[in-house]
Amino acid sequence: MLPLQDKDRSVVQVLLKSGCCSRCVLRFCFVGLQVPYRQPSKVLAEQLFDFAFPNDVNKCVPYIQEEKDPPYKKIKLEEPNNLNTGQDKNDTISLTVPEFISSNKDGENICVVCLGVLQDYSEKDFAAHISNEVKSAQFQFDNFVISVSLPAQLSVRESCFEISVVFSHPETNGDCHFLALVCSDCFKPAKNKQSVFTRMAVIKALEKIKEEDFRKQYSCPPRLPVSKCLVEDIQCLHAPVYVAGRYNKYSRTLPQTPWVIDGERKMESSVEELISEHLLATFKADGFNFSSSGREDVDVRTLGNGRPFAVELQNPHRSSFTKEDIKRLQQTINNSSDKIRVRDLQIVTREAVSRMKEGEEEKTKSYSALIWTAKSIDKSDIEFINDIKELKINQKTPLRVLHRRPLAVRPRVIHTMRVEFADKHHFRLYLKTQAGTYIKEFIHGDFGRTQPNLSILMNTVTDILELDVESVDVDWPPAIED
Repeated sequence: MLPLQDKDRSVVQVLLKSGCCSRCVLRFCFVGLQVPYRQPSKVLAEQLFDFAFPNDVNKCVPYIQEEKDPPYKKIKLEEPNNLNTGQDKNDTISLTVPEFISSNKDGENICVVCLGVLQDYSEKDFAAHISNEVKSAQFQFDNFVISVSLPAQLSVRESCFEISVVFSHPETNGDCHFLALVCSDCFKPAKNKQSVFTRMAVIKALEKIKEEDFRKQYSCPPRLPVSKCLVEDIQCLHAPVYVAGRYNKYSRTLPQTPWVIDGERKMESSVEELISEHLLATFKADGFNFSSSGREDVDVRTLGNGRPFAVELQNPHRSSFTKEDIKRLQQTINNSSDKIRVRDLQIVTREAVSRMKEGEEEKTKSYSALIWTAKSIDKSDIEFINDIKELKINQKTPLRVLHRRPLAVRPRVIHTMRVEFADKHHFRLYLKTQAGTYIKEFIHGDFGRTQPNLSILMNTVTDILELDVESVDVDWPPAIED
């Protein structure tokens, strides 16, 4: 039995006459139970027919006998007295069992609302087709979600029946373009949109348009379709998997990410590639996004406990790994190159990745730098630097990054400094600074764009010969015990 009541009968009759398929009829009758929708279309249509016309004497058994399989039932519908169709009550309509909808020019029945979506793609055969597609894609998963991208036109046709299934008006082109005449502000071109008539834009316009304007512009119920919706593509996509860890970089000729200038690659590889190529292969992913807690220049090493990083692996075909699997993967990465080393490798959640970026400018970093001075120095000339605490500096965007970063003056703090004398023109400087401080520019001044700078403090020209990141003070990701 269908979960319908006597009060629904007149509505079902009008919906059937308007050309709705059986599943759309249930939707507009607010049937929330899933069981009726799971029935084959033919079975469901027969039940709806019997419900809508329980006492109909014109089921035309002789006519059914004359028809070939599938059988037809032709009846004469009279509009219920309580519904005003704006049409002659003697209008007749041919209804077929199991589909009470009109045919297109090829004789194929197409629902006037869903354009065949709920007719063709809610059956067991199509479900089996999807199942085969998923199996052939060879994904590893525990559960799944089916997402369907529907044409925006379906929202317009549904609105017709929500407004009135019995109101007759002149036909339109049967598409979404009439909405742009009334709600033009809802349809704005965007860079990545192939059409302004996206589903969300159409829904926004339908919520905004007045009922009388809708009826003036669009036929209610909509005209019968001449073609149905077709499945263009079935895509199997796995949710991204996030892998995090910390990396050390031991080379002064290795950029963090691929270094390409004017279309020409400048370096052979990068930290990103040395790590991600193994993750891609192991997780069988289609692509990745690499991010880290800050970045070092190509000629800067990252030592100590390393720099936190995270890799978003897109559409991975494999996603379940034991701790031993991840440990072996980490070892594979470390054995592949002597330029980098990875530690604390682990699978994390998307929310956990966001914590890597929290407080980006509040965290601290420690560096060591080999300094050259123009004038000859001895130990006593640099000892005063040890006493400098919480030095506030202002850094105008350095010339070397001005092409990719906006011009601005950024206040930064150097918390502590410590020096080790080397010879008359060299000493090693250890700094603990606010994240985001340009260390090289603090050393040489960048033509006065950093104030104050080490050259001013020492009253001589200074320059940096080597720079190492000693620590990135971010307690993420959690350390993994060996």
